[in-house]
Amino acid sequence: MRFLLVLLGSFLFTGCYEAERNCANFRTGTFEFEALSGTEVFKTTITRNDSIEVDYYQGKTDSSSIRWINDCEYVLKKINPKNQAEKKAILIKILTTNKDEYTFEFSEVGKTKKSKATAKKVK
Repeated sequence: MRFLLVLLGSFLFTGCYEAERNCANFRTGTFEFEALSGTEVFKTTITRNDSIEVDYYQGKTDSSSIRWINDCEYVLKKINPKNQAEKKAILIKILTTNKDEYTFEFSEVGKTKKSKATAKKVK
């Protein structure tokens, strides 16, 4: 009986825990994140205001429009896509925030395969 009470109590406390999500703090600014592709790690810098996101990656610059769904979710669409793949919109969802970092998931709009990354606010 005592075991059952301890187990029930642990479910109550863990079930009430919600990860911090102060997404509004990450709506604008300059961010850096690293992504693994095969065996290489690529570093990307992003500058975002309320309606435009500019990516700096391997000496190249790319701009996307932003459509905010809510404080924690937005859709990116390349402004000048170079091919069919770049015409596909990307859904970004901030999952957790912590001081100057946030963890997010991203996927093509309408697709179920999602990837995760963590970005750090540098400005």
